[in-house]
Amino acid sequence: MRILFVGGEDSLPSALVALVGDMDDSWQVQRTETGHDAIARIADTPQDVVVVAPTLSDMPVATLLGQIRTLRPETSRIAAIGSQPGARVLSLAHRFLPMPVGDAQLLEAIGSLEELRELLDNPALRECIGQIEKLPSPPQTYLALSHALEADEDTNANDIAQLIAGDPAIAAKVLQLCNSAYFSAGRTITDLRAAVTRIGLSTMRDLVLASEVFSHSARVDIDRTAMQQRALVASQLARRMLPESSAELGATAALLADIGLLLPGIRDERADPDTQPTDAPGHTEAGAYLLGLWGLPMPIIEAVAFQRTPARSGTRSFWVTGAVHVATALAAGEAVDEDYLQRTGMLDKLEGWRGHAERLLGLADTQAA
Repeated sequence: MRILFVGGEDSLPSALVALVGDMDDSWQVQRTETGHDAIARIADTPQDVVVVAPTLSDMPVATLLGQIRTLRPETSRIAAIGSQPGARVLSLAHRFLPMPVGDAQLLEAIGSLEELRELLDNPALRECIGQIEKLPSPPQTYLALSHALEADEDTNANDIAQLIAGDPAIAAKVLQLCNSAYFSAGRTITDLRAAVTRIGLSTMRDLVLASEVFSHSARVDIDRTAMQQRALVASQLARRMLPESSAELGATAALLADIGLLLPGIRDERADPDTQPTDAPGHTEAGAYLLGLWGLPMPIIEAVAFQRTPARSGTRSFWVTGAVHVATALAAGEAVDEDYLQRTGMLDKLEGWRGHAERLLGLADTQAA
């Protein structure tokens, strides 16, 4: 894998670059300090990953990222960012690393991108996603919330409410979802702290994620509200199907299962094939690839990629991919792969899951009316 670092010693120290080069014999690492030199190298030789400093001496970072997208759309673009990154940088980079860049964080980011390429070995898919002009940005409030919950066990409802309130648009959408038929039980929730207390941290994290993801407006030909309702039903179903240790993975994967449909030029695998572009990537692998660029855990990426064909999963037992397959099929009113459930010993649970899905879909119909 070819990795190019672009930036000065103050942002990307030589020791950090050398560490990456020493980590894996298959990683070919280069370094340049200027954007113009980086463009020349990228034009000459394809790069798998480019890591760009927060500032460059000869051009804006957004200009370089835009040139990389044009020249090599299949290249994964990582931006190291300061406290106030520009909106253009946020729209052009696939992943962000806060300054100062930590060794473990950088290695994890590059390693996960390599793993993503191995899971979805499809150059046409990478190029298609890389060419999209308005790619959904990673869900910053969700990622900050996840980090806060993982970093400090003492994080409380007030801390979470303050974090969500930092983005007023997301806060408003979260409160709207909290008062939907799925969660309110007929009682109006008027503030974020009460919402966190009532529905719990895990569910709140899902609602933040749904609010951020489904606010993306690159396509006007889809019903994002209907997508969001279907995703919330699937998320709750998947959480119910898995043990507590993996319920959150399943719920998040099911919530994001159709995220590929938000991308322009992507084929809806559930729609009539005659109405879809035959040469376009399918929405399951496209969505999985986007989530991989964002740095979400590999079980989520695999579940999204193989949700319609769970037997392709590397895990033979019924786990996250199986739960997402069943949950998304039931939420969309599609057939479930009963042969797969028979092989994994879960077929006897299908009727119970189907009944729960019907109850949740009934709530959705009530809310829509």
